[in-house]
Amino acid sequence: MSGMPRLRFTSHGLTHIGLVRQRNEDGLLDRPDLGIWAVADGMGGHEAGDFASASIVTALGAIEPSGDLSALVEAAAAELVAVDAALRARAATLGPAAVIASTVVALFATSDEFACLWAGDSRVYRWRPGQGSSGQDGGELRQLTTDHSKVQEMVEAGLLRPEEAARHPYSNIVTRSIGGGRLEFGRLRDKAAPGDRFLLCSDGLTNVVGDSEIAQELAAAPPREAALRLRDHVLARGAPDNLTIVIVHAEAAA
Repeated sequence: MSGMPRLRFTSHGLTHIGLVRQRNEDGLLDRPDLGIWAVADGMGGHEAGDFASASIVTALGAIEPSGDLSALVEAAAAELVAVDAALRARAATLGPAAVIASTVVALFATSDEFACLWAGDSRVYRWRPGQGSSGQDGGELRQLTTDHSKVQEMVEAGLLRPEEAARHPYSNIVTRSIGGGRLEFGRLRDKAAPGDRFLLCSDGLTNVVGDSEIAQELAAAPPREAALRLRDHVLARGAPDNLTIVIVHAEAAA
């Protein structure tokens, strides 16, 4: 749109098994060339979670490039619906109680706009510098996605305080996913601005590191360094789950 600067996006993604789990069931997509980034947190036990998250990443990574944000998001939604059907069919061959599923959170960006698509409790945050900010001060961290989880429903019903959610016995129960639960996407679309930093992550990060620390690291360093520092915070605190981090930085195109 006229008057809005065109943006280019740089990014860095990493995933780590953590210090307790026997396998990494998370997956990530880091494709600035497509304008698509994603995190998937698999579930379903031995090999199933790995397969589910990998299926999501592969499907999203195969989308044809498009300069049209709406077309990009709808193509991704169609791919995820197909993956959902395939995972349900595969699980059905293993028995009535089998589950092969994964959360997904995806970010799409073209020029001066971004969109999010998600199912489950993997998240997107945006850190935006304040007016006149040097990058260290005056910024605002905002969680763009709303968890599709049992504890989030309890928070919204006034039965649980937000700070209690991560430690609640139901904290690992998601109400929407690809392959299990209800498939209904959360969606968001908005303008992007120079200096925006987006964080996509699994709950292996957010169950251990608080918003204030996330904001501090996003403000202080470019994507690769910020991702490594957030990972190190989790490892220093025992890393009880797999953790996956993708950080995307928007800057004015030359």
